[in-house]
Amino acid sequence: MKTGNQYRESLKKLHPIIYCNGRRIEDVVDDKMTKPHVNSAAMTYDLAFEPKYEDLMTATSSLTGKKINRFTHIPQSTGDLVKKVKMLRMISQHTGTCYQRCVGMDALNATFITTYEIDRDCHTNYHERFKEYYKYVQQNDLMIAGSMTDVKGDRSKKPSQQADPDLYVHIVDKRKDGIVVRGAKAHQTGMANSHEMLILPTTNLGPEDKDYAVACAIPVDAPGVIHIFGRQTNDQRRLDGDIDCGNSEFAIVGGETLTILNDVFVPWERVFMCNEYPYAQKYVETFASYHRQNYGGCKVGLADVIIGTAAAVADCNGVLNKSHIKDKLVEMTFLAETMHCCSLACSSEGFKTPAGSYYVNTLFANAAKLNCTRTMYEISRLAHDIAGGFIATLPYEADYKSKEVGPYIDKYLAANPKYSTEERIRMARLLENMTGGTALAESMHGAGSPQAMRIMIYRQANLEHKMDIAKKLAKIDKMEG
Repeated sequence: MKTGNQYRESLKKLHPIIYCNGRRIEDVVDDKMTKPHVNSAAMTYDLAFEPKYEDLMTATSSLTGKKINRFTHIPQSTGDLVKKVKMLRMISQHTGTCYQRCVGMDALNATFITTYEIDRDCHTNYHERFKEYYKYVQQNDLMIAGSMTDVKGDRSKKPSQQADPDLYVHIVDKRKDGIVVRGAKAHQTGMANSHEMLILPTTNLGPEDKDYAVACAIPVDAPGVIHIFGRQTNDQRRLDGDIDCGNSEFAIVGGETLTILNDVFVPWERVFMCNEYPYAQKYVETFASYHRQNYGGCKVGLADVIIGTAAAVADCNGVLNKSHIKDKLVEMTFLAETMHCCSLACSSEGFKTPAGSYYVNTLFANAAKLNCTRTMYEISRLAHDIAGGFIATLPYEADYKSKEVGPYIDKYLAANPKYSTEERIRMARLLENMTGGTALAESMHGAGSPQAMRIMIYRQANLEHKMDIAKKLAKIDKMEG
């Protein structure tokens, strides 16, 4: 297992092409735009060495028998699935933001199941090939970027129907030694500070789309790969100071990129799906359900921080003990724990797959994520209600630190004498950071849009059974419709 500093050193050995705001980022570890994201990911390494969190953060590999970081683990029981959720909540409490390793963890485990199923039905050798790759990931404690989301172009058309065939990642050549892929992946959480990406299909595919049925592992600095670092709410504040950032050490969300694949060569030993289009939809659903399981863990950890910040701001304002403030804090806590219960339930109700790994209850996993798309907004709304309007109108950090107007800000923004003005401002900026645009958009669209969850929930609603129950109670033998 790597420590956080060993993780940082391993990133320095890579040379990905990353562009940000008109320039190239040369060193993701120290560049001001990417350093906070590296810091949050590093926590997933450092916490594994904390005796207090060892049970949550580590596991025994089913492939090698060695102690590994849980982010590279194949779940072997429902207990493993539960520990995953609890681990994510705990890490979020330490970072107050996304730590980016979840997507790769879920892509790995979805690939483990899917390659087994393809081999079983098609007599290929993807699963054994992938297990060797998984051992490599475990032995080197790699951070993997799960790369599922394509740019998609015209959403009304399938991949093969697009005006530009590159709007979904696809195979453009097959050679004796491997394949060549072209296209782009969007919203790539943690890509800039990952070691490798695991490419997955992004939608169900038909025979005409077979070249889009591809899964493979690619180093982030492979020839032909270009990353374009995305903007986030208030990201330029990282360049200006400390206080205005709100959470300067750990950034805002996940440091997403638009990742371009310009005819990237992938050797066969790193190819885990090649034209097996009938398995694409199940692949996507397996990954999505694993990933939606997470939201009652990581987002609840963030909610814990938001609730604590809102309470602290209320205390700074001198109103923490007011009954209406208590009511709002109780509501926020209730909403957070409801999310957590959904994820614990989908984990506890998981089951062993034919591949040997454990998989979540997909109905509960989708309910957990759909709940999150509403709940995090309501928690944020209540936090804004508690804090008051000054979280949106605070002066610049530079003005607060200036000789000319700083003393006025210090004087007129003072409140509860138990806290300094700077402490009150810092707490307000943290709340602003955690409840702003980028963070909430990720709660809505991360792991799929709400409609994707509704489709999955409808498929598993078992309406025929529910209708039969109703007919029996109503003493109706047959009902039209």
